[in-house]
Amino acid sequence: MRIMVFDVPAESGGALSVLHEFYNEFKLNQENEYIFVLSLPELKETSNIKVLRFPWIKKSWGHRIYFDRFIAPKLIKEYKVDKVLSLQNITIPNTKVYQSVFVHNALPFTEYEITIKENKKLWVYQNIIGKNIMKSIERADHVIVQTNWMKKKCIEQLKVSREKIEVKPPKIDIEVKERFKKTKESMSTFFYPANGAFFKNHKVIVEACLMLKEEGVSNYKVIFTLEGNENKHIVNLFNVVERNNLPIEFIGSLKRDEVFDFYTKSTLIFPSYIETVGLPLLEAKMYYAPILSTESDYAYEILDGYKEVHFFNPFDPNFLKDVILAKIKD
Repeated sequence: MRIMVFDVPAESGGALSVLHEFYNEFKLNQENEYIFVLSLPELKETSNIKVLRFPWIKKSWGHRIYFDRFIAPKLIKEYKVDKVLSLQNITIPNTKVYQSVFVHNALPFTEYEITIKENKKLWVYQNIIGKNIMKSIERADHVIVQTNWMKKKCIEQLKVSREKIEVKPPKIDIEVKERFKKTKESMSTFFYPANGAFFKNHKVIVEACLMLKEEGVSNYKVIFTLEGNENKHIVNLFNVVERNNLPIEFIGSLKRDEVFDFYTKSTLIFPSYIETVGLPLLEAKMYYAPILSTESDYAYEILDGYKEVHFFNPFDPNFLKDVILAKIKD
């Protein structure tokens, strides 16, 4: 069977991880022939994998729309594929070939409503592109999601058949050599590996730290994997931290093994309120690290049955302050 895999948005972060996960799985499957259609990522061709790259797609939204509507259907026809797998949340238009769509964008399903004032780009994703994602789920012959909460949302909101939706959890390739060690320092160090997107909610941590300062508490530290200049929102938070001399360190991005090392010597703090999975929760759990997690569908599913976790309201810095204080005193 000849299968064409589309993932032109993938460039970095979680989307790139998803691409590599499917690539590594498919290169072992010699029964099928795969054609990966990408923009910037470079994948090595194998005996059963061909790679087509179109870097110009990234020039503008207009280029992307033109590709989706005209070039993509043309490629399907040209290569006479039997099946299409879209890893980009939406199906390919203008084709009658059997389509599977992998949906890993939680924005259309989250209860939090993004305003244009908060973030124009994400507002567009949630309210405009989100509708296209919903329609694609209805049109697709087969839908793949990473979590049961996403499957439940699809069924409830779109009335699609339960049999149509497959849950494919992400694979975490980690060799755990050392687990979390409980020490005075590890219990008072809080680690948050996340980018600077506003919904990652670094703000609630900074606000909780301001409250701790008012109470005279300073025997702890928080570590952000940020430089402090990622965007206007992060720059403002960085200035608040500097101005108030808060015990928050901006250490920049880390390699995977460096992130894993922090799970052995710190408490993971995860206040993000828009996620599909929340990979750091899965990773920290494998290291038996203590976790402070937002109250959310994705976190409840990932951390179900895990004892070393405290949940908190991601919009209540006072509650988070109390949870941090309890950890420090433990």
